[in-house]
Amino acid sequence: MSKNDKRTLYVGGLQDDVVVEHLRAAFIPFGEVVDVNIPLDNQTGQHRGFGFVEYENAADASEAIFNMNNGELFGRVLTVNIAKAMTVTENSLKPIWAADADSYYEKQGWGEAEEVDGGVVDDGKQDDGLMPTEPVHRGVGAHR
Repeated sequence: MSKNDKRTLYVGGLQDDVVVEHLRAAFIPFGEVVDVNIPLDNQTGQHRGFGFVEYENAADASEAIFNMNNGELFGRVLTVNIAKAMTVTENSLKPIWAADADSYYEKQGWGEAEEVDGGVVDDGKQDDGLMPTEPVHRGVGAHR
């Protein structure tokens, strides 16, 4: 889809069986449709219940909103309005592994164990398998 200058519509409330051809057929009476897109869920491969319809001109898009908002398609009531650009926030670009793991571990009480005379003091907590209890040896020639 190209940049939106009030020609691209968001269409929400799509029934599971709706495909691009159905959406195009429902919206073509209001003007020349340039593009139709129904995003798919990456995990399931099914659409997520909404799609986008782009018109050649803004007047046709307005006509489609007027006629199709709260209209019905495949037994479901549609929500149709001007599509808004996806907002990007700091957290939406942050990888899931970039969470503040140290503070999470501290909150859980999984901080560093205290060493005494080269040995680790048992803190009485059950080993949950998340932190190694013995030093990890890495590198060339490292062995136990």
